[in-house]
Amino acid sequence: TGALSPTSNSQARRRVWPGTEDLGFIGGFGSDYCSGDIDDATRNYLDRGEQISIATDRCREVLNDSEGDVALKRVVHIGDAPADVLAAKAFCEMQDELCVGMVAVATGSYGADELQGLVGEYVPGVWEPVVLEKGLADPNFLRACGLPMHA
Repeated sequence: TGALSPTSNSQARRRVWPGTEDLGFIGGFGSDYCSGDIDDATRNYLDRGEQISIATDRCREVLNDSEGDVALKRVVHIGDAPADVLAAKAFCEMQDELCVGMVAVATGSYGADELQGLVGEYVPGVWEPVVLEKGLADPNFLRACGLPMHA
């Protein structure tokens, strides 16, 4: 995303859309973690996986600060590159307590077929990837993110 620092916890808590009170939106950032070699393609997606882990910890902190002891059940990573898909898979494999959703958005740089070839097998409650062929314009985007659909 090009963002280098997270929003404050108070900003994250204010982001509520009708019907989404049980959802939280907090991002990971390139400045959160880097193994040191940004040109190493074999590390790129693993660094991104670490960033998802950091964002997950940040989400837990926000939930615990505002709601007490709240159990995080699902993390959804949204991305448009193969490294994003591989990062979400790596994060899924490095932990065993959360369902990991991956919304792979075909934006043109990488097509739906390429992204679909990387997501692997859907495992309910563990690994739940979705590839959106029409990018963010896909009518299933909000549903894939876990947001309820309103008429």
